[in-house]
Amino acid sequence: MASSIRKLIPLLDRVLVKRFDPVTATKGGILIPEKAQSKVLQGQVVAVGPGGRNKEGASIPIGISVGDKVLLPEFGGTKVELEDKSEYYLFKESDILAKLE
Repeated sequence: MASSIRKLIPLLDRVLVKRFDPVTATKGGILIPEKAQSKVLQGQVVAVGPGGRNKEGASIPIGISVGDKVLLPEFGGTKVELEDKSEYYLFKESDILAKLE
């Protein structure tokens, strides 16, 4: 996994996120059908770009780092499939709603 992620480096203020897997069973062991599963709006940051630029060309640092857990919007992001068959999503830093502790 790490080698395929190293090949993808986000540009400017882009962030590469892996969404958490949806809950497929309840605590009691009842399986939840796919249609009833809610969309997962949380993920973990796996790569970040160097940051955006302002009008003068100075770099604006990104406030998110690799390993952070983040809250994602319901819609948006660009789906990216890497060699390890996992699905990742590219978001602009401004599209990410919150950083979770």
